[in-house]
Amino acid sequence: MESIVRNIGEEHRPLVLACSPRKGGNSDLGAGLIARGLESAGAEARVVHLRERSVLPCKGCQGCGPKSGFACPLMKRDQAEELFGLILAAPMLFFACPIYFYHVPALFKALIDRAQRYYEAKNAGDPVLTAIPKRKAHVFLVGGRSRGERLFEGTLLTMRYFLWPFGATLAGDLCLHGIDAPGDLRADEAAQARVTAFARDAWEGRGR
Repeated sequence: MESIVRNIGEEHRPLVLACSPRKGGNSDLGAGLIARGLESAGAEARVVHLRERSVLPCKGCQGCGPKSGFACPLMKRDQAEELFGLILAAPMLFFACPIYFYHVPALFKALIDRAQRYYEAKNAGDPVLTAIPKRKAHVFLVGGRSRGERLFEGTLLTMRYFLWPFGATLAGDLCLHGIDAPGDLRADEAAQARVTAFARDAWEGRGR
C-alpha cells in the first residue's frame, strides 16, 4: 500500500469524480458546478471523468487477501489504482453521479468493487491506511423519479462503506429528484445554484 499513498498531503486540490457514462449530461454539469462552487471558495478543483478511465470489474477471486499482500490481480491491467491514488491524495472528495435502478452506474460500481483490496488491508490493520488523515466526502446524486424516499438510499449506504478504507467520511449529500433527460439540470437554475452552494459551503466549512 505504501507506494499508493506516498503522496498523501501533497495534493491540495479537492477531487471531483464525475461518474456518469453519458458525456454532457446532468452529472457532468453537476461536476462542473461543484468545481465552480469550490473555486468561489478559493479552491482549485480537479475534475476527473470516470468514463475516460479503464476499470475492469472485480472477479471475486479473493486474490487480494493477506497471502498476496492485498494486491489485486487486475491492478496492473487498468487504471483503477490510478483512481484510488487520486482518492487517497485529495484533501476533500466530491462524487457527481446519476442513479440507475436505485444505484450507481456499472462503471462506478466496478471501481467500488475493486476497492476490496483496500478494505481487506485496512480491516487487517494496515499501518499505512490506518494512518491516513481523516477527510470529508460529499455526494451529488440525480435521479429521474420525481419522488421516492428510498431512491438514493442504497447508493448512500454503499458510499459510506466504500469510503471507509480511504479514511474518508460521507459528510454531506445533495440528492435531486426529477433530473433525468440531458438538459434537465441545465433548465433548472435554482437546482444549479444549490449544487454550487453545496460545494462552496463544504469547502468553507472543511475545518469544522
